Amino acid sequence: MATMAAHAQSIVMASTTSTEQSGLFAHLLPAFKRATGIDVKVVAVGTGQAIDMARRGDADVLFVHDTAAEERFVAEGFAPQRYPVMYNDFVLVGPRADPAGARGKDIVEALKKVAAGDAPFISRGDKSGTHAAELRYWSEAGVANKGKGYRECGCGMGPALNIGSSSSAYVLADRGTWLTFRNRGELAVLVEGDRRLFNQYGVMIVSPKKHPHVKAAQAQKFVDWVVSPAGQAAIAEYKVNGEQLFFPNANPR
Repeated sequence: MATMAAHAQSIVMASTTSTEQSGLFAHLLPAFKRATGIDVKVVAVGTGQAIDMARRGDADVLFVHDTAAEERFVAEGFAPQRYPVMYNDFVLVGPRADPAGARGKDIVEALKKVAAGDAPFISRGDKSGTHAAELRYWSEAGVANKGKGYRECGCGMGPALNIGSSSSAYVLADRGTWLTFRNRGELAVLVEGDRRLFNQYGVMIVSPKKHPHVKAAQAQKFVDWVVSPAGQAAIAEYKVNGEQLFFPNANPR
């Protein structure tokens, strides 16, 4: 009976590598368990993969950062509602010497220079929220040929940064993972502060109408908690070296 009870008090969350690798969940989920007694098992993949996983009914709750894709997920009936939770931003990191001359506050102009200079650039290439944002910026830059240095790793944020560090390449990263990344080598933040680099996260329960087996009641408890004052405060409290990684912005409920 104890095993069955424990199983009933756990949910699966499909989420992003940025929330996992930044250390946020290691801070957040114990607080949620203390409040509710519910364990959360996280599967951390790119946002596109996380959404696909939830669409198949292989997760109870979805916590990702690609607003357009999330809104499609709701419109298709796979979630009853999307809840904004928090935000941070993307940054373009690259070698301190900045051979492409990308440094500044305009991500579009920076990418034009990276492409024109055939500078090494590591793309996640994994249909993640970060990859989706990167593709938007390339599109806005009107760059068809991203340069001879462009490479897709098909990997998470941490591995992409490791490759970027070892090859002194440019990489688009979420700030949370960058702040917790230790193997920086010659990499530094070169572009930040562009309004287009805003990075919103949302959370959704997977629809029990689509997938009757999902633990919708427990998943809703997580959603209710993470957008509540207690959950929002827990997000704000998470810092690395005194710097806040995520900024709560749930709508009042």
